Amino acid sequence: MAQLQEYGKIVLYSGNGCPDLAAEISADLEVPLGGREARKFANDNTFVRLYQSVREQDAFVIQTTSAPVNDNLMELLIFIDTLKRASAGRVTAVIPYLAYGRSDKKDQPRVPITARLVADMIQAAGADRYITLDLHAGQIQGFFSIPGDALTAFPLLADYMRQKDLQDAVVVSADLGFAKKARVFAEELDLPVAFVEKRRVADRTAALTVIGDVRGKDVIIVDDEVDTAGTMCDDIQVMKEAGAGDVYCCFVHAVFSGPAVDSLRAQPIKEIVTTNSVPLRPGARENLPNLTVLSVAPLLASVITRVHSGRSVGQLFKPYHGYS
Repeated sequence: MAQLQEYGKIVLYSGNGCPDLAAEISADLEVPLGGREARKFANDNTFVRLYQSVREQDAFVIQTTSAPVNDNLMELLIFIDTLKRASAGRVTAVIPYLAYGRSDKKDQPRVPITARLVADMIQAAGADRYITLDLHAGQIQGFFSIPGDALTAFPLLADYMRQKDLQDAVVVSADLGFAKKARVFAEELDLPVAFVEKRRVADRTAALTVIGDVRGKDVIIVDDEVDTAGTMCDDIQVMKEAGAGDVYCCFVHAVFSGPAVDSLRAQPIKEIVTTNSVPLRPGARENLPNLTVLSVAPLLASVITRVHSGRSVGQLFKPYHGYS
């Protein structure tokens, strides 16, 4: 029987993408963040330097790749390379939000598959493992040749919504592509599920109708991320036109690009429930008083502990059967 590879102690480093989340993970693990310098030169080049030795240690670098996407992604790659060249025993990239997830296939002529390119770059930089949350498409896991843990934060959302004890509610998938995960979420809450049907009208995708009964019922619209909030706002309008009661919006990644905050503020939403996988845009909390942000730090800290000790990660998600 092959012996489990042993590494040194856990060392944690944080990029500039999500310093608050990294600090929470550090506190949960009771492991201090490693000292480092991570800055830009005057010529816009990124520079990283570690203040302590990491030789033969089990290194985890925490960096989300939300806006500014390319700066954060490049900083992650340089961090990985720095740790590898400093002779870390193993380097794990902890990426709460992986950018370019929507570019996972060639859906039109002469376009890239950027999600595959990002996976290749993370591997080429020297990462031995990766940890991430709620990929936009499950097949992105196949773009990596290194082992990793593609986790879901939906158990956190399910636990939170369960406490509300909504008696007459329906879980609504934001679109048919999210139907399977929405069904699992609905089963966890012991609620029925409905789906929003969309069709392309002219040069945009428009939400047209709802498949399922929502009249007189509260609805919980679920999705993996909200970017510009166009899809979510369309879905809310469809729900209201179909006679729905209170509307709750649940999603993991609050990307909130462009007009997202203003668009959501204008909608009749009872509560918006998300996580801190992505730092909130300035003004989001002030302009969205109905916003609840759940921390993924305890989840990621537990996974880091289990990865370090060679224990099962899947056990964390039982009985939530949406994890695979």
